[in-house]
Amino acid sequence: MTAEVFSDVRRAGQWSGATESVTLAYEDRLLRRRRLRTDGGGGIAVDLPQVTGLAAGDALASNRGRLVEVRAAEEPLIEVRGDLPRLAWHIGNRHTPCQVGQDRLLIRRDPVLADMLRRLGAELCEVRAPFTPEGGAYGHGRTLGHDHGHHHE
Repeated sequence: MTAEVFSDVRRAGQWSGATESVTLAYEDRLLRRRRLRTDGGGGIAVDLPQVTGLAAGDALASNRGRLVEVRAAEEPLIEVRGDLPRLAWHIGNRHTPCQVGQDRLLIRRDPVLADMLRRLGAELCEVRAPFTPEGGAYGHGRTLGHDHGHHHE
């Protein structure tokens, strides 16, 4: 009998019927091959064909048709308020993952960035929340720093 392996991803809104979930921090939602513990305490083996960024609401699919929903874990973040377009530009210029909301930005806690943002007039507050930053501008789904694997044209 073949072991159950989760080797496919179903994107949010393109699946139904998961009876289990796994809650992962932002960094842990970038994976290829790993053993994970479900929220119910069970273990699953993930073996995706390539490194994949998972979002809250996606599901891991097994070779037996079982689905496990991906949830975003609460993480220590900084809530940024103020002149959001200007502040977002400075955050993006540093290639920092950023979750963009209607009236706030969320970034991971970083004292250097916090100091810079305060100097730019931002109002900052430490919070704990799920972190689901904007994807990369080059179709990778993640902000991975400036080396995108190709050169700008």
